[in-house]
Amino acid sequence: MDWYGIAKALHIISVIAWMAGMLYLPRLFVYHAEADSGTSQSETFKVMERRLFRAIMNPAMVGTWVFGGAMLALSPGWLSDGWLHAKLMLVVAMTFVHHLFGYWRKTFERDENRRSPRFYRFWNEMPTLLLIGIVFLVVLKPF
Repeated sequence: MDWYGIAKALHIISVIAWMAGMLYLPRLFVYHAEADSGTSQSETFKVMERRLFRAIMNPAMVGTWVFGGAMLALSPGWLSDGWLHAKLMLVVAMTFVHHLFGYWRKTFERDENRRSPRFYRFWNEMPTLLLIGIVFLVVLKPF
């Protein structure tokens, strides 16, 4: 049985699901910030954001870490590669952004958002920038 290959496949699936949520949630925040609190539109965004975060993003983030960790455990020689350390730092940054998004989701849920749609448009780009760095490090292995 190719346990490394299975872990790698599950890692890739988890990353894709996580990134889908990381790219979509801040876009929902942009639209939610434009909606008036208490409206049916605002309440719909709350449901969409909660389901996306809890049912897709959280499990996908955990899967990314678990299956990535399994890959490292199954092939520990990579731990000495500098590119991997840089990649892991970017994944930690992505995890931090994930938790920021979770915090902001809760402010919307409590009708306490004070940030503008423009603020969320800026943050919508952060996962993309981190993803670009991660992919280039994994593919090119520059150091």
